[in-house]
Amino acid sequence: MEVRSENNIQVRCDKISSQVIPRTRLQVWFLRVCSSILLWTCLVQLVAVGELWHPRLLTGLTNRISWINTRPPLRLQLSLHSPPPLLPPRNYKSNGFLKVSCNGGLNQMRAAICDMVTVARLLNLTLVVPELDKKSFWADPSDFEDIFDVRHFIDSLRDEVRIVKRLPKRFSRKYGFQDFRMPPVSWSNEKYYLEQILPLFSKFKVVHFNRTDTRLANNGIRLDLQKLRCRVNFQGLKFTPQIETLGYKLVHILQEKGPFVALHLRYEMDMLAFSGCTHGCTVEEAEELKRLRYAYPWWREKEIVSAERRQQGLCPLTPEEAALILQALGLDKGTQIYIASGEIYGSERRLAPLRAAFPRIVKKETILDPVELQQFQNHSSQMAALDFMVSIASNTFIPTYDGNMAKVVEGHRRYLGFKKSILPNRKKLVELLDLHQNGTLPWNDFALAVRQAHKKRMGQPFLRRVIPDKPKEEDYFYANPQECLCEGTHCEDLLGPGNSSML
Repeated sequence: MEVRSENNIQVRCDKISSQVIPRTRLQVWFLRVCSSILLWTCLVQLVAVGELWHPRLLTGLTNRISWINTRPPLRLQLSLHSPPPLLPPRNYKSNGFLKVSCNGGLNQMRAAICDMVTVARLLNLTLVVPELDKKSFWADPSDFEDIFDVRHFIDSLRDEVRIVKRLPKRFSRKYGFQDFRMPPVSWSNEKYYLEQILPLFSKFKVVHFNRTDTRLANNGIRLDLQKLRCRVNFQGLKFTPQIETLGYKLVHILQEKGPFVALHLRYEMDMLAFSGCTHGCTVEEAEELKRLRYAYPWWREKEIVSAERRQQGLCPLTPEEAALILQALGLDKGTQIYIASGEIYGSERRLAPLRAAFPRIVKKETILDPVELQQFQNHSSQMAALDFMVSIASNTFIPTYDGNMAKVVEGHRRYLGFKKSILPNRKKLVELLDLHQNGTLPWNDFALAVRQAHKKRMGQPFLRRVIPDKPKEEDYFYANPQECLCEGTHCEDLLGPGNSSML
């Protein structure tokens, strides 16, 4: 009996044990899940509170992580799908709808979009997602959502401006509605928009700006609007996941091989035709470029003397000139150089001297598999977006022409902590190049003169140059958005009189 009783007790204990153990494991699992949820909730709340207290700080940190410390593509790709917490939408009575058709290349349109968001905020308008240029030299069929993350664009700015993807149906042509089209006056300030543009919305309800390049002044704009221009540029305009994933992959591949220079070699057919610069071209090439210039009526200058423009510093450096300048600046032959550009005019024949001086020259077409670039072919703005990402992340950025990409990249690199950007003084360089090439200036003297001419052209802090009544000649806001580069009492030291100009 005692043995049987002991056996019964043992059986009961085993049953109890078998029931208790799973329950204990379930409790542990449940506690771990709850703890994880609690931790993630706290983290999200901290980020949200931080954004409200000091969005510039967290954004700067995020930008530095994403642009500089590039992670492996897979992890970056996963991080692209983690949207930030939404700020509450701004509550205001809209005065009407603003439609805009951007003109020009990617970075000209990028700056224009920032300006148009700012104008919509100033006038309390509802902005329709901008239309992108499809009629320029590049004939890129890309829409806004093909280049930029449209949902992020709308959501990230909802506390400032109401943005919609399209006009309400009652404003469609199907119902007989005709919007009012006009190009705003270039370099206009707040007074112009408040006094001359705002009344138009009372009459027409929808106003369509059919040109948007440089329609907002560089200077004389109140501080909150200047900061909004930066917020759109550095936070609101995020490339699509497809572009960002491939761009990060490009950067990662380059960084694995060591530091690299991004050379924006603007020696492309459209730039040469537009500027009338034919230095180094054959007679046949010069004629081809001239015919192209005449084919586009909005390229206003017709008869251009190439040699005169070059002496004035108005031409992009040729690949041969770029090779000499990079050597004079002290770049080692083993320097890794990424060519950020479209098709170089003259192709590999013109790149040969540059490649001979710097054998480690690469382009996106040589780094990536053709299949990876296939979706971006015949979409120049999407290809330019990849070059933009690489240029921002590079250790050093050197443009051979101060066009829109050079200026916008320069400003973005300033925002990321004044990353090194060597900005060629082309007028001075042409003078030195000619003296060296005709035998008047020995190499050592030439190299020394080039370095001295660029001591204050390395992307250091300096105040934006203001020229009253000559906005085209003053410094461009997006190349040096000084209002967004620092906060606090040390700004005057950073952007003081000692840094007020470039030589």
